[in-house]
Amino acid sequence: MTRTIRVVVADDHPIVRQGMVALLADEPDIEVVADVADGRAALSAVLAEDPDVVLMDLRMPVMDGVEATRAVRERRPGTAVLVVTTYDTDEAIVRAVEAGAAGYMLKDAPTDELVKAVRRAAAGETVLAPLITKRLAERAHKVSPDALTSREIEVLRQVANGNTNAVIAERLHIGEATVKTHLIHIYDKLAVSDRAAAVARAYEKGYLSI
Repeated sequence: MTRTIRVVVADDHPIVRQGMVALLADEPDIEVVADVADGRAALSAVLAEDPDVVLMDLRMPVMDGVEATRAVRERRPGTAVLVVTTYDTDEAIVRAVEAGAAGYMLKDAPTDELVKAVRRAAAGETVLAPLITKRLAERAHKVSPDALTSREIEVLRQVANGNTNAVIAERLHIGEATVKTHLIHIYDKLAVSDRAAAVARAYEKGYLSI
C-alpha cells in the first residue's frame, strides 16, 4: 500500500491556495493536512501536523516564505519545502534554496508538473523547474577551475537530475559512502548545507549548464 504524502499549503492568496488544495485533493496518494495564509501559520501547521511537504509562497505577511522555509528546515528537517511562487528573480531563487527549500516551482507551471514535484520532494529529490534552472545558468560565471573536482561535478550533475545517493553510486560505480563524502566536500566548497542549494549555487557559479 502506497504511503500517503501529507502536505501543508501556504499562500496568502485564497483563490490560489484553494486551487492548489483542490488540485492535490484529487490525488489518491496526497492529503492536504492544512492550508494557511502566512509564513508563521505555515510553521505552526508544520509543527502540529509534521507533513512530508510544504508548498510555500515567497511573498506572505507576518513571516515571508524564505524565513518560514528556514524555520521549518531548522525545526522539522524531515519536512521538504517546495517553493511555489510567481517570483522568478535570481535573488529570490537563490535565497529560497539557500534557506533550505527542496525545490522551486512557478505558479504558472502545468498542474501535472506541480503534482510530480510534490511526489519528488516527498521522496527527498531536488526539484527545480526548467525555467528556474535556465535562469540560474544564464547568470553563471566561471570560478577557479580547481575549486571542484571533475568527480564532484559529476556528482552534482546527478543531484541536479534528482537522483538519490543510491542511484548516483550505481551510475558512477562508486559506493554510497563515497557519494556522501563528495557531497560533504561540495557543500563545504560551495558554502551551502543541502542538495537544492548546492545545485542552485553550481548553476550560479557555472559548474553546471543547460
